[in-house]
Amino acid sequence: MLKSKTFLKKTRAGGVMKIVREHYLRDDIGCGAPGCAACDGAHEGPVLEPQPLDPASSLCPRPHYLLPDTNVLLHQILSVWRPGTWASVASSLRLPGSLETYVEQEQGENANDRNDRAIRVAAKWYNEHLKKISAENHLQVIFITNDKKNKEKAIEEGIPAFTCEEYVKSLTANPELIDRLACLSEEGNEIESGRIIFSEHLPLSKLQQGIKSGTYLQGTFRASRENYLEATVWVHGDTEDDKEIILQGLKNLNRAVHEDIVAVELLPKNQWVAPSSVVLHDEGQNEDDVEKEEERERILKTAANEKMLKPTGRVVGIIKRNWRPYCGMLSKSDIKESRRHLFTPADRRIPRIRIETRQASALEGRRIIVAIDGWPRNSRYPNGHFVKNLGDVGDKETETEVLLLEHDVPHQPFSQAVLSFLPKMPWSITEKDMKNREDLRHLCVCSVDPPGCTDIDDALHCRELENGNLEVGVHIADVSHFIRPGNALDQESARRGTTVYLCEKRIDMVPELLSSNLCSLRCNVDRLAFSCIWEMNHNAEILKVRFTKSAINSKASLTYAEAQMRIDSAAMNDEITTSLRGLNKLAKILKKRRIEKGALTLSSPEVRFHMDSETHDPIDLQTKELRETNSMVEEFMLLANISVAKKIHEEFSEHALLRKHPAPPPSNYEILVKAAKSKNLEIKTDTAKSLADSLDRADSPTFPYLNTLLRILATRCMMQAVYFCSGMDNDFHHYGLASPIYTHFTSPIRRYADIIVHRLLAVAIGADCTYPELTDKHKLADLCKNLNFRHKMAQYAQRASVAFHTQLFFKSKGIVSEEAYILFVRKNAIVVLIPKYGLEGTVFFEEKDKPKPRLIYDDEIPSLKIEDTVFHIFDKVKVKIMLDSSNLQHQKIRMSLVEPQIPGISISADTPNVDIDEPERKKKKREK
Repeated sequence: MLKSKTFLKKTRAGGVMKIVREHYLRDDIGCGAPGCAACDGAHEGPVLEPQPLDPASSLCPRPHYLLPDTNVLLHQILSVWRPGTWASVASSLRLPGSLETYVEQEQGENANDRNDRAIRVAAKWYNEHLKKISAENHLQVIFITNDKKNKEKAIEEGIPAFTCEEYVKSLTANPELIDRLACLSEEGNEIESGRIIFSEHLPLSKLQQGIKSGTYLQGTFRASRENYLEATVWVHGDTEDDKEIILQGLKNLNRAVHEDIVAVELLPKNQWVAPSSVVLHDEGQNEDDVEKEEERERILKTAANEKMLKPTGRVVGIIKRNWRPYCGMLSKSDIKESRRHLFTPADRRIPRIRIETRQASALEGRRIIVAIDGWPRNSRYPNGHFVKNLGDVGDKETETEVLLLEHDVPHQPFSQAVLSFLPKMPWSITEKDMKNREDLRHLCVCSVDPPGCTDIDDALHCRELENGNLEVGVHIADVSHFIRPGNALDQESARRGTTVYLCEKRIDMVPELLSSNLCSLRCNVDRLAFSCIWEMNHNAEILKVRFTKSAINSKASLTYAEAQMRIDSAAMNDEITTSLRGLNKLAKILKKRRIEKGALTLSSPEVRFHMDSETHDPIDLQTKELRETNSMVEEFMLLANISVAKKIHEEFSEHALLRKHPAPPPSNYEILVKAAKSKNLEIKTDTAKSLADSLDRADSPTFPYLNTLLRILATRCMMQAVYFCSGMDNDFHHYGLASPIYTHFTSPIRRYADIIVHRLLAVAIGADCTYPELTDKHKLADLCKNLNFRHKMAQYAQRASVAFHTQLFFKSKGIVSEEAYILFVRKNAIVVLIPKYGLEGTVFFEEKDKPKPRLIYDDEIPSLKIEDTVFHIFDKVKVKIMLDSSNLQHQKIRMSLVEPQIPGISISADTPNVDIDEPERKKKKREK
């Protein structure tokens, strides 16, 4: 049946356009219930479950189907859905347009009311229709709505209708389901106390008007990890130098949550503040102790000179909530039989969440997932509901699941749809594979990687040519041969973006058949590669470069140590060793030349765990040792990336996928300059070259580790390197590498960006065909956004894994004393680095229930005076390291000062082991 509407529309040019909208209604859509004779053959397969719900419901004793309204679905499902999937979920909630259930929008009726009426019509039609299946004990359709008027109208029309809460409460066999209901509204869940804590959020219309006029600024709210009463807002589309606004105090944060898009109002200049140097963690009380918060806020105020003050503001409204499900632990209420408890998220940037649950005893000591439902104005904390129980705290599998969820790392097994696009085994190179490909299996190619590496991306060769020059080749796994554009395997790889390396496991970007087998350039097997081959003179100057798809057969898979041993051994002169020596010699020249141009050599303390082969617990922890061969491989990977970047940009000026590293704003370097000055050294930061030269000169014969500390601190000043599309940006420069152009080509097994670069390069040299998405700069820009996010999250997940395994290590090792260096001084603490373990931690000088020492903080030097002892950045101290398990949610490595000795502050090196678990045990004893 066809329905049509005709209306006239005025065009921009002033003309009139006649528009006809046709609506086709079908009469062949079945009800979907199996066994329905009336609809037999009207649908290809049953849409509804063969067995309707037959739960022990006190309200609906008969078998029934549920028909929730749109708002119930959105509220309940999307309360635990990540924002990026909302559009796809919302589109899947539409019912097909059938002749018998179609309703037109009436005059004066809004779209929402029409939608409610359509669902009621469908519910009524179903109930009448399903009587035909069984007249005696007919099936029912129960309408679920939280809209009071909608429910009343349904009942008037003879439709069985209940609210979501009414229905779930009626399920006597599953009382725990009530905990998983999202709160209906903020008003219904406000704390009984009528005291208003926060100011009202302005409506979106006023916010948009204010942003347009410049009264308010829009930006991303970023909570501080160190101080729960402080946050920054990064203003969208503002200038580089003036885009950060500071917020201090609960009322100015005004219920914003980390990553929300907010509108802020700048405060008058006389109310501007300096970033706080205090470390403050929310201890979280079950009562709303606002007076205590106000007292803590006074601690934030630091006496600061005018140049330290930053633009300061307050949140006036929320443009977009970016809430997600949060992992953490239940902080059980001290009130017996209480159903209301606080949930403490694992991420310190997220506020505690108040939830109601009847399962508090069962959930105590477990990692759980909770979703936020709302944040009333008179509540210190947001309201939420319990979603899922993950497992026991401290359990390795549970903790790994938590860190993967918290960092949004896709880690589910690959689906059958994805696996179906893998090549069939056994696999070998065919004649078809060799089309547009060069056979380089005769070359003496070898790989050099960390021990235990199974995803070998790259291999190298170096040989002397007849003309006396050198041929150097970088051969990269040809992953793009196996992953074709647009299929399920390609889409999943793009979604994951990167392989994530944890201490004990690897979350692959591509299935293992590719990552550890067919794409891994293992020795003595034929593999497909993409080769970048240079002709160089002996001074490492490039005379020619060519790119080709190839077939190779690696002659050796070496570790960095094995390769170094071959280079250093006078007794070894075989072809592989000769090739390595040639590569090493050229790499040294390349590195020297890079550094002369201003490339930075920075430093970060990386650690390696030695695991027990049976328990997989860490039994030793040491900083990674870097050899010449590490640098050798790095130099040729950098050179290949630069050469490929030039080539793809020449061919595709508007849609090359490149990587840039922005120069940090001058303010980023303040801490580095001050730290160096405190040791009578000068660091110049006007260019990358002057910074590199300053760091090279910053040496102290009496303090050899000083230069490493300066480079570690310089690393903290850097901006994040990012992927971008060449047609969407003008600044291509890579600051850290001092290169005008750069990309990622050398790791396609573990980075999706490299697969795109391989595809661009293959088209550029005529080895493969293009496809529409490859030359769409807007789609490429969206892809880069996801890749940047995934790359950042992978780094954070890796650090979290190291932190967890470090805790396991010190749990078994007990308490140890080690030398450390101060990296930062705070108003009430020092942050130290322990070189032996590459471990960073905070030594606090104010503790609960202890007399407060006399602390004088000077941000200019910077320094912290405790009693009569002054601490500067890079000072050497001795600390005691122990695992503090008194807070199960945030177990942490606790550090106490041993030297220098300060009465009442320092502890003795031979102090007997303190049982840090004691508070937890006492608490459990009290409860018993």
